Amino acid sequence: MTDATNKQHHQVVIVGGGTAGIGLAAALHRREPTLNIAVIEPSDKHYYQPAFTLVGGGCYPIAKTERDESTLIPPGVTWVRSAAELFDAEGRAVLLADGGRVGYNYLVFCPGLQLDWDRVEGLPETLGRNGVASNYDPQTVPYTWECLRDFCGKRAVFTAEDRLSGGRLLAADGAPRGRGDRVRHRRRPAVFGGRLRDAAQGGGQAPRHQGELPQEPDRGRRRAPPGPLPHRRWRRRNARGGGKLRFPARDAAAERPDFIKRSPFADAAGWVEVDHATLQHRRYPEVFGLGDATCTPNSKTAAAARSQIPVVRDNLLARMRGETPSAEYDGYGACPLTTARGRVILAEFCYGGRVTPSFPLDPTQERRLMWHFKKDFMPWFYWNYLLKGRTWDVGH
Repeated sequence: MTDATNKQHHQVVIVGGGTAGIGLAAALHRREPTLNIAVIEPSDKHYYQPAFTLVGGGCYPIAKTERDESTLIPPGVTWVRSAAELFDAEGRAVLLADGGRVGYNYLVFCPGLQLDWDRVEGLPETLGRNGVASNYDPQTVPYTWECLRDFCGKRAVFTAEDRLSGGRLLAADGAPRGRGDRVRHRRRPAVFGGRLRDAAQGGGQAPRHQGELPQEPDRGRRRAPPGPLPHRRWRRRNARGGGKLRFPARDAAAERPDFIKRSPFADAAGWVEVDHATLQHRRYPEVFGLGDATCTPNSKTAAAARSQIPVVRDNLLARMRGETPSAEYDGYGACPLTTARGRVILAEFCYGGRVTPSFPLDPTQERRLMWHFKKDFMPWFYWNYLLKGRTWDVGH
């Protein structure tokens, strides 16, 4: 690993040092050791985020999810310890937040998503206290388990952006029994949604669909709307205060990075505009993208990044040789959905929601085997295989 100077040029510049960024850098270096590669990443810490739901459910220590970024950058790869700010597409350069400039022959976007708590008014001031917790942030996820471990109230509210997630089922299952009902808000049904609804109802939880929390949480009284629409008393109290009850936009916490949205590489919605199969940019052939910030309509998971890494590696190297990129990503993603402690449904699917299991088992059934797969095998695989650039074509 080498440090960056204020002005430099590299053959391949990777924006983002998370799962996709480190995995791709290692895979490229393993295939072509002479490549001049740089990774732009401001964070000193790297987290295994798939385990955050286990941390929130009291089943996994937060310390085991954390590693120093310096230990993960492949030897010979330059670590640019700054944040990307602007992009000069014509001059093929990345402008950094510290004033530096990094030139490139080929650019790869894999910055992940940014946490934008400010989009929910009042949330930054109460997050991590007053009974408001989140599994998104390593600084707040331990508080999720603290709240559940000490829970003695009547009702707990869990929110889910797009689907009834296994992490929230695990958290609810870990809360003390016999202390009132548990209400879960979610937005719309999704793949495996029926099976997860059955698991939720079997655990004493009441899923409520198409509902959203108000934009400003009632921190003092620890109140939240108990149904798809705000309770009448909630509406009256907000009306008396002279304000309208507002609802947050979708994905209020996890948002595509600002530097992507204002870049020339973004589509109209602010995502990196890539071909869904080759992951090559549609307007800039020297640019590729993978991971959470691209426009690909797939489940944004570490399993998706694992499948995308060899595609980008092979297509980028083909482009460098003057060949037409031919490797294709089929939209594969996997979500180990925890239905309770010790039980997991391994949901695997490709573009269009087509179920594509890797194991010769009924994919809709919860299994203890998949619990150990999620809790014990996958963290080992992540640190020792995926981030080392070892690609493994798992049939599905």
